[in-house]
Amino acid sequence: MAWRSALMIDPVASDDRREDFAGTLHPFDPDAPALRVGDLSAQRGDGIFESLGVVDGHVQEVGPHLERLAHSARLCDLPAPHLGQWRAAIAQVSADAGAGENVMKLTLSRGVEGQTVPTAWITLASAPDNVRSRTGGVRVVTLDRGHALDVPARAPWLQLGAKTLSYAVNMAAIREAKRRGADDAVFVSSDGFVLEAPTASVVLRTGDRVITPAPSVGILHGTTQISLFAFLAQRGFDTAYETVPLADLARADAAWLLSSVRLAAPVSAVDGEAKAVDRALTDEFNAYLLSPRD
Repeated sequence: MAWRSALMIDPVASDDRREDFAGTLHPFDPDAPALRVGDLSAQRGDGIFESLGVVDGHVQEVGPHLERLAHSARLCDLPAPHLGQWRAAIAQVSADAGAGENVMKLTLSRGVEGQTVPTAWITLASAPDNVRSRTGGVRVVTLDRGHALDVPARAPWLQLGAKTLSYAVNMAAIREAKRRGADDAVFVSSDGFVLEAPTASVVLRTGDRVITPAPSVGILHGTTQISLFAFLAQRGFDTAYETVPLADLARADAAWLLSSVRLAAPVSAVDGEAKAVDRALTDEFNAYLLSPRD
């Protein structure tokens, strides 16, 4: 990954009335040491993050990503981020983006162990080359997430639905998918319902109806999925959030993994069984997702 820039943020209270946050934003070399060894982001994965796509210098879906950052902070008992300060930081970092596709990552940590001040920073890097995934599709395997569909409501302390830094399980799932000859995974509840991919939302089309698993089951509410559903509604599609049995993933006319950086990657196989790719609609999805969106 080619780093472009990085910015450390001195977090201010969410009700701070100032409009100029320049004195709270500190550029630093992304290849140089920046965090204290006691920071809980590194010690325990205790923090939250957002990854935003940046296309030709335009940061995509800033508002929805900041709303989700605030939502994750509430779920994790972190101080509420001042969204105006984060917008100022995003604007400053985006000036280094240039042409092409980049990825901007916002991180809010609980801070150094034993202290009460959070740590916050933003990095900007060149995005991976996602052309093959968007055109050729991705082969997925289904993996048991180890809990039933009703667990998020019964055990909110699991912080399911928050975008936390604790991604070890997600990365292990992708490694397991590759061991099985696939490109990615789709998590399934222990009682047989589709949840999400380790780094993406799952979307299914049957006829003119497009559905995705409801975020109330403890999955991340995808900003790309929300934007795409608004686009599909304008196109005349019926969109819905539903409880999705695993069998529907194979039966659907087409399926995609959606994320802010990879965008729309069509699913070309499920557990070794080939699946038709809707090339025309995939191209339409990605043309829309690559256009400037606020």
